[in-house]
Amino acid sequence: MTKADIVNEISKETGIEKIIVQKTVEAFMHTVKESLSKNENVYLRGFGSFVVKKRAEKTARNISKQETIIIPAHSIPSFKPAKTFVSKVKENVK
Repeated sequence: MTKADIVNEISKETGIEKIIVQKTVEAFMHTVKESLSKNENVYLRGFGSFVVKKRAEKTARNISKQETIIIPAHSIPSFKPAKTFVSKVKENVK
């Protein structure tokens, strides 16, 4: 499902114009990205959490050049679905 599909579905379900729904979806995604970039987690009860995970510095190998490289510590965005979300997906797989 694409962003356009999501906008179409929300528009059908709510009767709100697609352009308004699209602006709302874009604003939601922008807000989540901005919050995570400020190291603030976003919690949506019943849906899941967008969190910033910290990765420690580690040593890796470049096999083709036979050299060791250091990957510095960094943060990455992550999504953790709520238990109700996970159980709903598991029900539909069976």
